Amino acid sequence: MSTSRSLPGLQALPKHETRREQIREALRAAIISGELNPGTVYSAPTLGARFGVSPTPVREAMLDLVKEGLVVAQPNKGFRITEVSEEDLDNLAAVRLLIEPPTVRDITTLIPEADFPTLRSLAQDIVDAAERGDLVRYIEADHVFHLTLLGYSGNRYLVDVVAGLRSQTRLLGLTPLVQSGRLGTSAAEHHELMNFIEARDPVGAELLMRRHIGHVRGLWARRAEEQP
Repeated sequence: MSTSRSLPGLQALPKHETRREQIREALRAAIISGELNPGTVYSAPTLGARFGVSPTPVREAMLDLVKEGLVVAQPNKGFRITEVSEEDLDNLAAVRLLIEPPTVRDITTLIPEADFPTLRSLAQDIVDAAERGDLVRYIEADHVFHLTLLGYSGNRYLVDVVAGLRSQTRLLGLTPLVQSGRLGTSAAEHHELMNFIEARDPVGAELLMRRHIGHVRGLWARRAEEQP
């Protein structure tokens, strides 16, 4: 991997975000996708040089990620990327299966029709990022879409829990999907989910969500596809 290049997708992130927030989201995506290796210690200056930004916002962003458990501060060295075992990833997916599909089922009839265009736009953001091969934007757009949907439950604790589970997930198969051009097919599932929601089909939405989370431990994780 190149040691000197611009942080992927950094300029494509929303304009209202601060530099620190942009870098934090990009680093989070790099961790989730495996671009930053689990167990490896990275210094802020090294990451700054690698991604073409100054060390200070990188250090600040990494301190934010320490709070999320994605990295561990190493005094006088930098930040170690947290390692997550296969068993941990299986358990994370299992908890998500307990929470997200039934929640999506329950909110399918609650989402106002007036909100459909906005949700469609968020789903399209995921597809657009996949077509560009921009994993930073893909992971961020996916995060926004799903947490926005779950927000219709009216349960902020549920949304916070799922956000934490998603941050701990590792999707090491995304880069090969980008290289093969198959990420767009997976991204299109978000429009398929919207089809069920717009049709007020809670059973279809729930089943789609189960299949979607199955990809987390299958197609998107470089493993045989899981059958939830």
